[in-house]
Amino acid sequence: MTNSTATTEPKTAVATTNGNLVTEHGSTTIADTVVQKIAGLAAREISGVHALGTGTSRAFGAIRERIPGASASAGQGVSVEVGEKQAAVDLQLLVEYGVPIADLARSVRRNVITSIERMTGLEVVEVNITVVDVNIPGDDDTTPPEAARVQ
Repeated sequence: MTNSTATTEPKTAVATTNGNLVTEHGSTTIADTVVQKIAGLAAREISGVHALGTGTSRAFGAIRERIPGASASAGQGVSVEVGEKQAAVDLQLLVEYGVPIADLARSVRRNVITSIERMTGLEVVEVNITVVDVNIPGDDDTTPPEAARVQ
């Protein structure tokens, strides 16, 4: 039996400076905003995440949604750092009342890492999560009780 030193494995893309994916056929650059949006969408996919961002950023997002042709930013409440081969993510979450926060954070972290690594090829070294608030059902009702009686 002989050992062959030649391999027939295809060459894979390698992440380099600023998220470039380089092969012998060219390079692909991934903008920070792409990683930010992927992280935001991946976090929102997890049941128990009510919203992302602080109260102020959510208020601006609500205003932005009311403008014709505009939409809420998928990267709201998300900041990223993209290096040569790696990315780091910081998330600000508003969680649903009653959801175990440690379990939710674990699920969000796993989904964000999987999504970014699968879509970009970058290694995610950390996902830091800050829970900024808890959504309590019924708190979104902004109509004062007196206004409901008078029409």
